[in-house]
Amino acid sequence: MIERRENGLIKVITGIRRCGKSYLLFKLYYQYLLDSGIKPSRIIRISLDDDDYEEFHDSRKLSGYIKNHITDEGMWYVFLDEVQMCKGFESVLNGLNRRDNLDIYVTGSNSKFLSSDVLTEFRGRGDEVWVYPLSFSEYVSAYPGDKYDAWIDYYTYGGLPLILSRKSDEMKAKYLIDLCRELYLKDIEERYRLRGDNAMDALVNILASAVGSLTNPTKLANTFVSNGTHVGDKTISLYIGYLLSVFFINKAERYDIKGKRYINSPFKYYFTDVGLRNARLNFRQQEENHLMENIIVAIRDIISNLRLQSQTMIKCSKNRSHCCILEILLKK
Repeated sequence: MIERRENGLIKVITGIRRCGKSYLLFKLYYQYLLDSGIKPSRIIRISLDDDDYEEFHDSRKLSGYIKNHITDEGMWYVFLDEVQMCKGFESVLNGLNRRDNLDIYVTGSNSKFLSSDVLTEFRGRGDEVWVYPLSFSEYVSAYPGDKYDAWIDYYTYGGLPLILSRKSDEMKAKYLIDLCRELYLKDIEERYRLRGDNAMDALVNILASAVGSLTNPTKLANTFVSNGTHVGDKTISLYIGYLLSVFFINKAERYDIKGKRYINSPFKYYFTDVGLRNARLNFRQQEENHLMENIIVAIRDIISNLRLQSQTMIKCSKNRSHCCILEILLKK
């Protein structure tokens, strides 16, 4: 976000829900601006899920409020949280972004706000800022114990920030199970009108159970058929797209294929947060090797670090590979 400051684009802060997007903008980035000499009065902050700002669910009132606060030609900063709660927010932001002295940042969540849709509405004026769950190095820096206990906790419950505030294993497990059931999959149901469709639930369970395995819609459809349920490969492909669109899972493609071989080529699917994967399976099937693979692939910034240190991993003996990878993760 610091690199994108005052770049003339609308910064769309996106990522899986509950990963800390609002905290990043309204706490950390806000403090960064203050530390860099920006006066608080030049930062317009509006949380549209706050009762105090309910009137700004009307796009005209939101636009008027922001414009009335801009009293000179100097640079002003606009932070909008849960922007999807304002009907017609796209036209408001497109209009405001025509002003040279506004730097705009927005966050949003739920099925009404997907970055792909919003960036389309902004017509080339949007700049997507991805936010991920905590990496292991970030997690261990706040963990009240040693790094080995932290690692077990991390590959079990994942890196959603609020996990660190849950004091017991039971509280952590309940938090994640509730998120899976009441938040992420409900977003998909609401957006794509899938209420009562058991195929999506079954698909998520299959992907969670076989995380890191090569598969494709045809293979997954055959799995359904072998269990007495007919779900076509086109439906499977569509449902996977839904899961990708809300950042619940990620897809890894093979790098060594080209041309026609891309057609129906198998992929690997990983969960954006490994704790959500475990919660989906009620914390069964926790093979450390598979969970480690999911963690490494899902957190993109760790991948770059691992590439730079690949020689270190090659030199590890078999019985110390986990320790070596843990040390590398800690260096991020």
